[in-house]
Amino acid sequence: MDDDNRAAERPERAFPTPSSLTGVGVVVLDEGGRRVLLGLAHDGRWELPGGKVDPGEGFEQAAARELAEETGLRVEPAAVRIGAVLVDGERGLTRVTAAALVTRPAGAPRVREPDKIVRWEWFPPEAVPESLFAPSAAVLRSWRMGPAAEADDRFRRYPLLVEPGDGSSTGVP
Repeated sequence: MDDDNRAAERPERAFPTPSSLTGVGVVVLDEGGRRVLLGLAHDGRWELPGGKVDPGEGFEQAAARELAEETGLRVEPAAVRIGAVLVDGERGLTRVTAAALVTRPAGAPRVREPDKIVRWEWFPPEAVPESLFAPSAAVLRSWRMGPAAEADDRFRRYPLLVEPGDGSSTGVP
């Protein structure tokens, strides 16, 4: 019996039940790079713009889309930089979050999802409120501390070795 016939006789494999969530948290810096944008959620916690990665999207596309949907700020996906990928297992769900950086968005932030965010506000990095959504806190720590940083023990950090798009090495021998 040849390989084609054997493959045809095997039952179709069941698609695994999804058990993870893939998202992106976007660190947005103001024009001078001195302040970071945070949104005040209705539960009193502050969070970065961001959200789920849609099927077929890369992290950069998701960051640009989520930024526009939530704040009205615009950026080309090619201008989004991914600094790290963070993984945690809160509530029995594996959550994969890309830490994205945007430095020159077009427009002014405004609340576009009032059911989620009360207001957007700029903060100097040293004055970021302590009451943060856990994934946003991990993304901010990753951005502030650079590639060698360790997030808290709930998050595992996977630094990127190659800058997306240009192939330049960021620490690979």
